[in-house]
Amino acid sequence: MSQKGGQIVKLIHAIRKPIHRPIRTAFAILAVAAVPAGAVAVPALAGPSTTAAPAVATGTYSTRWGSLPEAGKYRGSGVLTNVRTGRHACFDRIVFDVKGKPSWFRVHYVKDVSTDGQGEIIPLRGGAKLEIILSVPSYDDAGRSTYNPANHDELTNVRGYRTFRQVVDAGSFEGQTTIGLGVRARLPFRVFTLTGQGGTSRIVVDVAHRW
Repeated sequence: MSQKGGQIVKLIHAIRKPIHRPIRTAFAILAVAAVPAGAVAVPALAGPSTTAAPAVATGTYSTRWGSLPEAGKYRGSGVLTNVRTGRHACFDRIVFDVKGKPSWFRVHYVKDVSTDGQGEIIPLRGGAKLEIILSVPSYDDAGRSTYNPANHDELTNVRGYRTFRQVVDAGSFEGQTTIGLGVRARLPFRVFTLTGQGGTSRIVVDVAHRW
């Protein structure tokens, strides 16, 4: 190849090289643009597992944060088996383990939380009170208890939590269970359900640390 021909080939390569970077950048921009507006990362319940996100997407859930009442539309069949709480970077979380499909729920701020059936007001620590009503009893069809905490006034130890102040069992009556959640103030919350394996599900309530 002549010297002139070699220079032409080098010139062509020099022109072509920068073309590939903008193309890759364009795909990257399109990938970012494909993420829904306002989407946030949701920490997994059992550690940093990337498989938790699809489970959230298949359940009945609300990703809105606010202080207005939240309610589910699906009425499943199941029983309550456990109540757990945990602390996260921006919110405190309470999880209700259910043996069965995700069930209807209602979560709202109230002046007072009362016992199911008797209607007696339950004292709750905190500047605000959330009433959590789940359409799952804590007993089976034979009347056997499926969730029997050691202390109905302190379902979990929330000492040191930034938002939670107390979790109480307000009773289980006529197929529904009521939980009282005392929080530091009237802070935004969200509710969603997760469907697990083996016919289990979880109802999750997150309450933010601040507005």
